[in-house]
Amino acid sequence: MFAIGPYTISQPTLLAPMAGVTDLPFRQLCRARGAGLVVSEMVASNPDLRNSRKSLLRRQFSGEPAPRSVQIAGTEPATMADAARFNVDEGAEIIDINMGCPAKKVCRKAAGSALLQHPQLVEEILSAVVAAVKVPVTLKIRTGWDCDNRNAVEIAKIAEQAGIAALAIHGRTRACRFAGSAEYQTIAEVVSSTQMPVIANGDIDTPHKAAAVIAETGASAVMIGRAAQGNPWLFEQINHYLATGEELAAPSRTEVTKVMLNHLAALHVFYGDLGGLRIARKHIGWYLQAQFAKSGVLCSELNSWRQHFNQLDSAAAQLSELEHFFELPSTLNERAA
Repeated sequence: MFAIGPYTISQPTLLAPMAGVTDLPFRQLCRARGAGLVVSEMVASNPDLRNSRKSLLRRQFSGEPAPRSVQIAGTEPATMADAARFNVDEGAEIIDINMGCPAKKVCRKAAGSALLQHPQLVEEILSAVVAAVKVPVTLKIRTGWDCDNRNAVEIAKIAEQAGIAALAIHGRTRACRFAGSAEYQTIAEVVSSTQMPVIANGDIDTPHKAAAVIAETGASAVMIGRAAQGNPWLFEQINHYLATGEELAAPSRTEVTKVMLNHLAALHVFYGDLGGLRIARKHIGWYLQAQFAKSGVLCSELNSWRQHFNQLDSAAAQLSELEHFFELPSTLNERAA
C-alpha cells in the first residue's frame, strides 16, 4: 500500500499505459481483477488532435473509479502544461507523463524516452505540468537512453525536486526497446536515492517474478504491461502471492470463457460494430496465446481457428464462435486442459 497524492493505492500491481491496449474496457477489466491503479493510453499534448476519434476514445472514463490516471506525451513545457489542465478538466485525477515510450514515431519528435537525453528539458516539462494542475503528477521513464547512458537516478532526482508524486521505471534503456532482459539494479539505485514511491516495470509476468523484483529493488509496487494482455488474472495472482506467499489457482475454463465474452461485448459497445470487431481480434489472440502457452508452440488447429475467427464480420458471430470455442472436441483443447 502506498500513496499518490491524496489517493491510497491499496494493491501492489499497476497496469502500464499501452497505446492500442489500455482502453476503457481493458482498464475496467484489469481493475476488476486486482490492479491497484490503471493508466490510460498515451494522449498527445497537441491541441489540434484533441477532437480526433482516437483522442476522444482515449479520454473516456465512464464507470471508472477514482483515481483516473491519464498519460500525456509531448516536448514543449507550455503545451504539456496546457494538456494537463485540459485533461483534468475532462476528468483526470492523476496526470502521468510519458518519458518511457521507445517507439520511433514518438522518439523522432523528441518525445517519450528521447527526452531522457535532455535533463534540462525534462525539468522544465515536469515543473510546468506540476505547477499547472492541482492533481498529482506521475512520471514513467526508462533506465536511460542506451546502456552507456543510464541516467535514471539523475532524472528521478529532477522529478522528485519538481514535485512528481510517483515514478514508474521500465528496466530497459530506450535503445533496448523490448529486446533482451530487463535489469533492475538501476531501479534499486533510484529507490535508494529518492523518497517518492517507485514502481518497477519490465518482464514481470509471474507472481514469483513480481516478488523477486520487489525484493531486489525495494519498489513500492510493480507495473504490468505486455504480460497482462490476454491474462488479466495476473494482477490478482500477484496480489495474492505477495500477501500470502501462496499461489492462487489458475482460472477455470468457465471463468476464462466468461471474461473473454464479457470483454468482447464491451469492446463492441465501446468501439461500435466495425471498430469492435477489429480490436477484438487482437485481444482474443492474446487470450488464446496465454491459455495455450503451457503447451509450447501454438498448434495448427489454433491457428486455423484464429484465421476463421478473424474473418467473422459481425459482433454476434464473434460472440457465438467464442462461446463454443472451449467445447471443441479436439487435440486443441486437450492441450489447454
